[in-house]
Amino acid sequence: MNNALRTHREQRNLTQGELASLVDVTRQTINSIERGRYNPSLELALKLAREFECSVGDLFWLESGE
Repeated sequence: MNNALRTHREQRNLTQGELASLVDVTRQTINSIERGRYNPSLELALKLAREFECSVGDLFWLESGE
């Protein structure tokens, strides 16, 4: 799964730690998502989309064939 989490986070001038606090996860979780090593739960994906005022699809998507 691909994601644009880092782009959205940097546009809001948030650190990984600040974003983690906003959605109630650890900084390491945000780092792992941004690096593509961890796929967030549906609940976390929805919290992130709400925080950035966008759709889940704007943050996360599958490559064709995945």
